[in-house]
Amino acid sequence: MSKTIEQLFDLTGKTALVTGGSRGLGLQMAQALGGAGARIMLNSRKAEDLEQAAASLQAQGIDARWIAADCAREEDLRRLADDTLERMGDVDILVNNAGASWGAPAEDHPVAAWDKVMNLNIRGYFILSQHIAKRSMIPRKKGRIINIASIAGLNGNPKGMNTIAYSTSKGAVVNFTRVLAAEWGQYNINVNAICPGFFMTKMAAGLIQTLGEEKMAAAAPLNRLGDDEDLKGITLLYAADAGKHITGQWMAVDGGVSVVTG
Repeated sequence: MSKTIEQLFDLTGKTALVTGGSRGLGLQMAQALGGAGARIMLNSRKAEDLEQAAASLQAQGIDARWIAADCAREEDLRRLADDTLERMGDVDILVNNAGASWGAPAEDHPVAAWDKVMNLNIRGYFILSQHIAKRSMIPRKKGRIINIASIAGLNGNPKGMNTIAYSTSKGAVVNFTRVLAAEWGQYNINVNAICPGFFMTKMAAGLIQTLGEEKMAAAAPLNRLGDDEDLKGITLLYAADAGKHITGQWMAVDGGVSVVTG
């Protein structure tokens, strides 16, 4: 018997680990998953931010907990995985969202900053995905991994956006998603990516203000930036049974910017 639409999007009984989940896009995705019934483990570096984020989710009736860890550090990633599995049981949904950027012309970009961005934005995704999959998803032959890339990983940067390390890392996330989906499909693990455009997050706010908020909104066919609801639908689709036949894909959520920029 076919499931109803409500059943296809229901995450009751599922557990989700969301990195970079204390604010911005990560918290938005956690709200979507928790609102559909999933239990949420939030992660970021700062305990105070996590405590506030978890409290806000709990006020919405969501079972939310948190673990502070630096997703650029291998030992922290392994502790995050181990502690999540110990406290929450198996992880059904992993959202790799923690990220960093750095602005500098390519010819002057510090190598140390390149390493910092790469370690968090792609190396961290790999280590955590490997650990959660090996410990929880592969043995049970099921799981969903959602990687946050960016439209910055799809094309060259617009003038004034000097973020070569960030953009390169996000291009790597897109292909990491494809390769992992192809390899882990045999274990019934779906791996997909979201490529957000410009949202007024803490990380993007400075760049948006530099380039001009109105100008950036006008560059999108929908004439707007992303808001605090725009990632919820695609996140839920990737995580729920409604998306069970989707893997190795990326979706731009950008108001159409990528349509007109290539």
